[in-house]
Amino acid sequence: MKTVILAGGFGTRLTEETANKPKPMVEVGGRPILWHIMKSYAQYGYKEFVIAMGYKADIIKKYFVEYADLSGNLTVEISHGTSRITQREQDEWVIHLEDTGIHSNTGGRIKQLSKWLQDDTFMVTYGDGVSNVPIKELVNFHKSHGKLATLTAVRPPARFGGLVINEQKVVTKFTEKPQAGEGWINGGFLVFEPQVLELIKDNTSSLEADVLEYLAKENQLAAYCHDGFWQCMDTLRDLKYLEGLWSAGQAPWKVWS
Repeated sequence: MKTVILAGGFGTRLTEETANKPKPMVEVGGRPILWHIMKSYAQYGYKEFVIAMGYKADIIKKYFVEYADLSGNLTVEISHGTSRITQREQDEWVIHLEDTGIHSNTGGRIKQLSKWLQDDTFMVTYGDGVSNVPIKELVNFHKSHGKLATLTAVRPPARFGGLVINEQKVVTKFTEKPQAGEGWINGGFLVFEPQVLELIKDNTSSLEADVLEYLAKENQLAAYCHDGFWQCMDTLRDLKYLEGLWSAGQAPWKVWS
């Protein structure tokens, strides 16, 4: 089963980092967030990816070419001008890098990938969000209900830290970014049947406003409710939060060993 990662947007709310690179290439712990997302899927055995690129696609292409050629350990013989890889990274990934245009909408990007997706169930997620959603359980849930699509519903993290106040109105504790209790949102980590491709008209189509809303009206969109960790990387604040978790060795999305 292939996994599509939408990696073509401009990342306008994170311009401190995205002026010179696409948002999925912004690093957390010295690795692009795109790498973190792929590691999460690969841990469950899903190792074939289709990356829908747009803005600064060449940077994504270059990263994976160099990842294949230069990751791991090298032995360099200066006198002969030669080098050889003595130990590679263990990621057994197959990655299809597809340039879907700078101005394509989310649905349009997926439509352009039809040649990779039209024969089997496939997954889609956004290139700027990490989670500890159990992918295998998500896929099993999708297969169990028989609908055309499944999205992962998550509770949005609160923007600010919370307070614990006792009966005497004394602050007893600070809580850092608690999950908000104000309902569910689309957290990505979607699963689709190939028939969904027929619902996408052209490059201007929005996955969210056009495709998912239509599926919901037709009773063909199920929700896998995930109460665990989920965090998007929309702002510099979000990036610093994710970096802090990783640096402290407390990254909940790190489900791989």
